[in-house]
Amino acid sequence: MSESRPKPFSMIREFHLADWFTLANAVCGVGAMFAIVSYIQTQQIDHVYHACALVLAALVFDIVDGRVARWRQKSSLLGRELDSLADVISFGVAPALIAYGIGMQGLWDRVVLCFFVACGVSRLARFNVTAEQLSGGTGKVKYFEGTPIPTSIVLVALLCAAAAQGAIGPALWGGRVRVAGGTLHPLVLLYALSGSLMISRIRIPKI
Repeated sequence: MSESRPKPFSMIREFHLADWFTLANAVCGVGAMFAIVSYIQTQQIDHVYHACALVLAALVFDIVDGRVARWRQKSSLLGRELDSLADVISFGVAPALIAYGIGMQGLWDRVVLCFFVACGVSRLARFNVTAEQLSGGTGKVKYFEGTPIPTSIVLVALLCAAAAQGAIGPALWGGRVRVAGGTLHPLVLLYALSGSLMISRIRIPKI
């Protein structure tokens, strides 16, 4: 008997057209992280703009992949998992790293940014396990519980505006305070608010 061997690129053959846009979302998120690391290394402000622009591009791909899936009427469990993983990268980790890169590097800043990412991961996991229930058997989700993780684009836009005005590093809006021996930049509390809204039970109608 001949031993069956996995065919090369067999997984890629299972991808639908929408999944390629989802992967582009993830690639943009990783590119944003590379860009902000380049800013930390070089202090060249253009890298901050590139990071923010790539998160915006990720959002565009995130919107397009859903529309392509509906247009083609093809979706899969693989596609849903890909979407969640890409969103964690582009709208969770990347925005947190951008905040860190432009100056939110204190002890409590890092705690809040980790909380933000953890909320995003939890939000996506909850959606994945409740999507069928929320769709009412129709296959289409009528509303979200908690704000979707791509809403972090608002935070990224705010940080981009701060960079444009030179309000980064020591000049970060809101300054900094010492709390229990650690540093906290009050601006980072917007990340705490965003994370809290993501894991809330607020119902957001799906457009």
